[in-house]
Amino acid sequence: MRKWVSFPLKEGDVSRQAHADFPEQAIYEREVGRSGFFGPATHLHHTHAPTGWSDWQGPLRPRLFNFNNIGEDQANSPWAVPDLLHNAHCKMRTWRLTAPMDYLVRNADGDDLLFIHEGSAELYCDYGHLTLRDGDYVVIPRSTMWRLVPNEPLFVLMIEATNDSYQLPEKGLVGNHAIFDAAMLDTPKIDDAFKAQYSENETKVQIKRHNKVSTVTFPFNPLDAIGWHGDLSVVRINWRDIRPLMSHRYHLPPSAHTTFVAQRFVVCTFVPRPIESDPGALKVPFYHNNDDYDEVLFYHAGDFFSRDNIERGMVTFHPAGFTHGPHPKAFQSGREYRKKFTDEVAVMIDTRDSLEVGAAAETTENPDYVNSWKIKPATAV
Repeated sequence: MRKWVSFPLKEGDVSRQAHADFPEQAIYEREVGRSGFFGPATHLHHTHAPTGWSDWQGPLRPRLFNFNNIGEDQANSPWAVPDLLHNAHCKMRTWRLTAPMDYLVRNADGDDLLFIHEGSAELYCDYGHLTLRDGDYVVIPRSTMWRLVPNEPLFVLMIEATNDSYQLPEKGLVGNHAIFDAAMLDTPKIDDAFKAQYSENETKVQIKRHNKVSTVTFPFNPLDAIGWHGDLSVVRINWRDIRPLMSHRYHLPPSAHTTFVAQRFVVCTFVPRPIESDPGALKVPFYHNNDDYDEVLFYHAGDFFSRDNIERGMVTFHPAGFTHGPHPKAFQSGREYRKKFTDEVAVMIDTRDSLEVGAAAETTENPDYVNSWKIKPATAV
C-alpha cells in the first residue's frame, strides 16, 4: 500500500480557503496538484500571471486544433476515419455521415462514446432503436452491432475506451441522483421502427479488432432481436439533461462535472450554470498544474468564457507538465464580474497517459495558440 506524504502547511501570505479571498498583493492563485484534483495539492499566490510567458520553444505547449476542417471527404465507415488524439487507452476521432449506413459495425477493441455535435439520426443496434439529436452522448458497449441513418448531416465526436468500458462516476456526498439521475439514461426500444428493419437481405458487419477491420457477411439482417433483459445496454443522455453541481461561494474543479469514467481517463461536460457570486470567490477556472493528466476540450456550443477566439468544433489540448488557465481577457472579466452566467457547452477528456497527436489533427493546428496568453503591453500616452 502507498500513502501520500501529507502535512498541511502554510508559508507567507495566503488565503485560508482555496479559490477565494486572495491576499491583496497577489491576485493570481496557482494550484499544483496530483491525481487530477483528487490528490494532494498546494495553492501558491503570485504577483504575475502563471501563464505570462513571453516565449515558448519546444514540443510541450498548449495546442489548438480546428476539427471543423477534418473529414469533409471521409469514408462512410467510422473505422475508416483517422485517430486525432490517441494513446493505448483512449482514441478520439471525428466522423461525418450524410448517407444511411447500409452495413453494421462492431467495435471489438472497446466501448465507444458517441457525442452528436451536429445533426440527428436513427440508431439501430442489438438492443433496438433510438432517435438521436445534437448534444446526445451515446455509450455503445464493446462488440455491440449498430448502424446510423442520418435525418440530417452528422458531425460526431467518437471517444473509444480501448480495451475498457464506460461507467458512471462516484458522486460521494451529493448522492446518486446529483448531476443527472440514472433514470435519465435512455435505452433503445424494440419498437415499430426497429421491427420494420427486420429483413432476409444480405448484411455485412465491419468488425474492428486491434485497429484492423474484418467483414462478416450474413444472409439476413442480424439486428433481429424480439426482446432482451439484463443490465448491459446502449444508453443515451443529452447535455441538456445534466444539472451541474454549483457553489456561489467556491469555484468547483473540473472533476465536479464528470459524466463518464474509464480506468485511464474521464469525460466531463461543461454546461451553462450561474457564475459564483460571492465577492471573494474566484469566478473563472483557476490556474493549475494538472501534472498527471493530459487535458482535451472539445467546444460544442455557446460562448467559451475562459478562452478567446474559440469557435464550436475546435479542440484545445493542454499536455501535462505546465501551468494553464484562463486567457487574460477572461481573467479580467472574472475579476470585474462582468458575466453572471456561463453560456458554454464543452466536452472535456482528461487522460492519465500522454496523448499522441495524429497527422490529420496536426494539419488543422493553429500554431499561434501558445501566444494567446501573452499580455499586451500598455500603449504609451
